[in-house]
Amino acid sequence: MLTSPSSVPRLVVAAPSSGSGKTTVATGLMAALTARGLVVSPHKVGPDYIDPGYHALATGRTGRNLDAYLCGPELVGPLFAHGARGCDIAVVEGVMGMFDGAAGEGELASTAQVAKLLRAPVVLVVDASSQSRSVAALVHGFASWDPEVRIGGVILNKVASDRHEELLREALDAAGVPVLGVLRRVAQVDTPSRHLGLVPVAERRAAAVDSVAAMGAQVAQGCDLEALVALARGAGVLSGAAWDAAEALDSSPPPPLPVPTLGGGGGRRRATTHSQLTARG
Repeated sequence: MLTSPSSVPRLVVAAPSSGSGKTTVATGLMAALTARGLVVSPHKVGPDYIDPGYHALATGRTGRNLDAYLCGPELVGPLFAHGARGCDIAVVEGVMGMFDGAAGEGELASTAQVAKLLRAPVVLVVDASSQSRSVAALVHGFASWDPEVRIGGVILNKVASDRHEELLREALDAAGVPVLGVLRRVAQVDTPSRHLGLVPVAERRAAAVDSVAAMGAQVAQGCDLEALVALARGAGVLSGAAWDAAEALDSSPPPPLPVPTLGGGGGRRRATTHSQLTARG
């Protein structure tokens, strides 16, 4: 079992809402960093089984989920450390809007909660179409809503032109949040979707390989990879042990539990084990 604190460089890719482009950015970033020779550990917030398939294509490693709802917040760090062991950097794709989590449960299972549990900086992917100076108000709101969440920069998606980019950068300069990438509206990658999100890799493997390659090229061209890696290196150290499969999945069977059943006369009860119930059919 790994007992030393995890210091793997890492960052979380989040967005104000679904449909902003975080899957394109996260998968493309994984592919671009892998192409540069880094061993990238891919992760996805929540129980999503589709996006990790694209992450696996981008990195050559198993895409892993970090779900604070199903596993509990206390296991997020250990599961991350288990998956990221031996890697140069980790990229965590968020879910929905950054502060959206389990209904009625506050921040539980949100991207923001996972970022805090991982002590990881956040890159906010913003759909910049149909806005200019307003982008600064949007980013300021997300950056100031929870002081424990550190937004280290913004990647602007669906930018229409050089002039549009100039206006967006001017606005964000005033907000004090660095722009780490700009993706043009005309360069969107063809990734077919349906009600659950992207079409799974298994249903379009050859096309999915091409899509991931295109995402990687798009991010490599439009984003400052050196600045993103530097941001990831600024993540805090995680203390505690990595999750260990052998320890968690103990093979010894649990002792039989007594099952109360009605006995004869006077409603007396006696304990009947599960094996005895099975033997009776």
